[in-house]
Amino acid sequence: MRYSTRVALMTIIRKEVRRFMRIWVQTLIPPAITMTLYFLIFGSLIGSRIGQMGGYDYMSFVIPGLIMMAVINNSYSNVASSFYSAKYSKSIEELLVSPTPNYIIVLGWVTGGALRGLLVGLIVTLLSLFFTKLPLHSLVLTVGVVVLSAMLFALAGLINAIFANSFDDISVVPTFVLTPLTYLGGVFYTIDMLPSFWQWLSMFNPILYLVNLFRYGLLGVSDVSVAQSLFGVCVFLVLLATAAVYLMENSKRLRH
Repeated sequence: MRYSTRVALMTIIRKEVRRFMRIWVQTLIPPAITMTLYFLIFGSLIGSRIGQMGGYDYMSFVIPGLIMMAVINNSYSNVASSFYSAKYSKSIEELLVSPTPNYIIVLGWVTGGALRGLLVGLIVTLLSLFFTKLPLHSLVLTVGVVVLSAMLFALAGLINAIFANSFDDISVVPTFVLTPLTYLGGVFYTIDMLPSFWQWLSMFNPILYLVNLFRYGLLGVSDVSVAQSLFGVCVFLVLLATAAVYLMENSKRLRH
């Protein structure tokens, strides 16, 4: 990578990190409070009546899903809101006419969003240790899955921002797609509890694979094949990255 390209990449990443760190009360504290409430209500109060799930007490079972939920939501929302703001203020046009390659613009924005998701995930993980002692089955798989997930949904947020025509359009996907898929993605239960039809339908939910991969990394239990899930995540990552770079080069929604 040439020096000028590396400088451009680091500049975009620093801008994104400074942006969400400058407003940390709005970007880091709310998900920490929300997940703490989940730990209290679902883990301690309701979980103590549920007993074991997947061979672990309910608190230990539900925590990997909640950490992954925080990473996904924050990676997605950071890029979607930040990139659309740049598009709305037309500052993205100045970047597009600069010598900066489009793939560097995509990589910079996605890395910035993923870093916010990972930082929120770390905060939530530290908070979870006040409620239970988490085992660690595979450090490499746990870190790898959480990084891939953050990058994947940061890319999805970027594509959403490219197509959005208003700030309201940014909230459509999280409200009507992301949230239902997350709650039905095995965060709070194992799909073994579902009737066979709903088990089959759950297999089309990509978040199910991310949650189970992360749960396998921590607890060593999963409802789905680990190898096939990792392959699927990598395929989706390549497809979304290709789509994001293509849209950055060709989308009329970025050029007026």
